[in-house]
Amino acid sequence: MKNKQVVALLGNPNSGKSSLFNQLTGLRQKIGNFPGVTVDKKVGFCRLSGSMDVEILDLPGTYSIYPNSLDEQVVLEVLANPKNPDYPDLAVVVADASNLKRNMLLFEQISDLGVPAILALNMLDVAEESGISINSGKLSKILGIPVVELNAREGIGIEGLKHTIFNQLQHKKTHINPPSFDKKTETVFEEVKSKFGVENKYLALQYAAQAQKLMFLGENQQKDLEEIVKKHNFNADKFQSSETIERYRDISGTLEEVVIEEGVKKETITEKIDHILLHKIWGYVIFLGILFLIFQSVFTIAEAPMDLIDQGVAMVNDFLKSNLPDNQLVSLLTDGLVAGIGGVLIFIPQIAFLFAFISILEESGYMARVVVLMDKLIRRFGMSGKSVVPLISSMACAVPAIMSARTIGSWKDRLITIMVTPLMSCSARLPIYTILIALVVPNTKALGFFNMQGVALMGLYLLGFFSALLAGWLMKFMLKSNERSYFIMELPTYKKPRWKQVGFTILEKVKTFVFEAGKVIVAISIVLWVLASYGPSDKIEQAEKAVIAQNPTLEQSQLDSKIASVRLENSYAGHFGKFIEPAIRPLGYDWKIGIALITSFAAREVFVGTVSTIYSIGADAENETTIKERLRNEVNAETGQPTFSVATSFSLLIFYVFAMMCMSTLAVVYRETKGWKWPIIQLVYMSVLAYVSAFAIYQFLS
Repeated sequence: MKNKQVVALLGNPNSGKSSLFNQLTGLRQKIGNFPGVTVDKKVGFCRLSGSMDVEILDLPGTYSIYPNSLDEQVVLEVLANPKNPDYPDLAVVVADASNLKRNMLLFEQISDLGVPAILALNMLDVAEESGISINSGKLSKILGIPVVELNAREGIGIEGLKHTIFNQLQHKKTHINPPSFDKKTETVFEEVKSKFGVENKYLALQYAAQAQKLMFLGENQQKDLEEIVKKHNFNADKFQSSETIERYRDISGTLEEVVIEEGVKKETITEKIDHILLHKIWGYVIFLGILFLIFQSVFTIAEAPMDLIDQGVAMVNDFLKSNLPDNQLVSLLTDGLVAGIGGVLIFIPQIAFLFAFISILEESGYMARVVVLMDKLIRRFGMSGKSVVPLISSMACAVPAIMSARTIGSWKDRLITIMVTPLMSCSARLPIYTILIALVVPNTKALGFFNMQGVALMGLYLLGFFSALLAGWLMKFMLKSNERSYFIMELPTYKKPRWKQVGFTILEKVKTFVFEAGKVIVAISIVLWVLASYGPSDKIEQAEKAVIAQNPTLEQSQLDSKIASVRLENSYAGHFGKFIEPAIRPLGYDWKIGIALITSFAAREVFVGTVSTIYSIGADAENETTIKERLRNEVNAETGQPTFSVATSFSLLIFYVFAMMCMSTLAVVYRETKGWKWPIIQLVYMSVLAYVSAFAIYQFLS
C-alpha cells in the first residue's frame, strides 16, 4: 500500500519536465533507483492544499511508451503495472506548446492506458514567438481532461497547476477513447483479457506487443503471451506503426481546431543564431573559442583568490606552530589536518569558475548545441551518436556520465561508451592539472591575449577527448559492433541564464567538492601524517642520531630540516614509497610522488592533498611556505635537480590524463556492467596507457 498519492510527471525530452519538478518540490526531493534497474528515480514532495502532501515522481523523458533504452523502459514498466509502487494516481503530461503535435502522441497513449491525466502546456512563450497560439479551453473540452497553461522555467502557472492536481486527485476522472482496431487485434485483446484479467483494451494489447519488455511479468506469463501472439499471428511492429499513424491522424484533426498559426512562419532568433553556432566550420571554431575563454578564466580570474587561500593556510600554519608547543599533537594539527584542508580549499575558486561557465552554457541552451556538434564529429570515429551526452557530462564527473549511458539502446555501444568515458578529463583532475601547470608553464601571454597556462590546460582536456574517440574507434573493431544507431535531441530556444540557478549550481558543486572529496582528502592526509611520522622499531630514532653525528657543525635550522627529511624517509610511508620507487623511477618520480600516486586511487584530487602533507612533514618547520612554493623548492636528493622539473611535471600530467585512479568510477562501472570483468579490463588498459605515455614524455623531455 502506498502511503502517499503519487503524481507522475511525464513528457518528451526537453519539454520542461525537470524545471516543473524543481518548481513543485523545491528542496524536498531525493534521488534513488527504480527497483530492479539502475535508472535514476527522482522523487519529491509537494504540498497542495492545507496539509495534503503528494509524492511527485519525475519519470524519464520519452516520446512514446515504446522504449528504445533502459530509462524509457522504466516509463513502460511503471505505467503498465497498476501494482507497481510508483504507479501514478495522476499523470501530469508536460507538453512543449511550440511542437504540440509530437508531444500529444505520448499524452494519448497515457490516457488510453487508463491513467487519470492533466495536460500541461509549457513553453507558451516559445510558441508565441513562432506565431503559434493555442485555445486551451477548447482543447480541454475536446480531450475531456484539464489543460493547464504554464511557464515552468519562470514558475508561472504553478499555483494553478497545484489547484488542478488537487481537484483531480479528489475526483480521479479518467477519459479513455482508444482507437479502433481490426478484428484479429480485438480477438487478441479478448484472449489476453480472459487469461490475465486486464480490462483495459490498450493495456492488454501492450502486454501482447511488448511482453519481453515487461519485467514484472513472470517467465511463464511471457511464454503464455508469446503463444497468444503466435496463435493469432499478431505482428507487434505492424500494430505499433499502424497505431502511431492512426493517432497522428487523430491528433492532426484535434489540433486543427485549437491551434492557430499566424501567417507565414517567421525565422526565429534561435534559428538565426543556430545557422552560425551549428555551422559545419564556424560552429567548431566558436566552440573552441568558448573553451579557450573558460580555461583562460580558470587561471587568470581564479589566480588571485587561490593565492589568497594558499597564503592564508600558510599563515594559519605559521601562527599555530609559533604559538603552540612543539609536540606530536600540534604536528598532527598543522602538518596533517591543516595541510590537508589547505589542499582542498585552494581549488575552490577554480571549481567554482569552471561550473559557473558550464551552468551558464546549459542555462542559455548552448550546451545542447555542443552535443549536436559533437555528434557530427563522433560518428566519424565509429561511436554512437548517443555517446555524446556521457562524454560531455564526464567533464564534470565520470560517475553520473557513465550512468547516463543507459539511454543507449545497443549494449555494445553502451559498453564502449562506458569504457572510454573516464578518459575525458573530469573536474577531479583539475586540481592536479592546475598545480603542476603553475609549476612548469610560464604565466605569460601568447599573441598578447592567450595565457600559456590556460592553453596548456585546454590541451590536456583536448588530449583526453581525442583519446576517448580513438579508444572508442578501436573498441568498435574489437567488439565487432556494426550496429547503426541514431541520435535525436530537441534543441531548446536560447534563453537568458537564470542567475539564481547558476549560483545554486556553483554552491552545490563546491559543497560536493569540499564535503565529499574533501572528507576523503582530509582523512587520507591524517592517515598519511601518522604513517609519515612513525616507523618500524627504532629506525627513525637511529636515523636521527646518525644525522646529528654526521653534521656537528650545521646550524640548528639546517639540522632540523635534515632531521625532518630522514624521519620521513624512515617512516612507514617512506618505506612504502621506497618499495614502489623502482617501478616509477623511469617516469621521473621519486618515492614521495609514489606515495601520492597510491593514495590518489581513492580519488584523483587526493594527489594534491597528499603532496601537501608529505612535503609539509619533510619541510623546515620555521620556514613554512605555500603549497606551490614547497613543491617548487623541492629538490631530488639523488640528482640535485628540482623534483618537479619540466619533464617530471609533464610526465605526471600525462599520467593523470589517462590513469584510471578513481574507486567510485570503478564501482559504478561494476554496477552498470554487472560484473568485475569490464572494470578490471578498464583499469588495466588505462593504467598501461598512462604508464607508457608518461614514460615516453619523461624520456623525451629529459
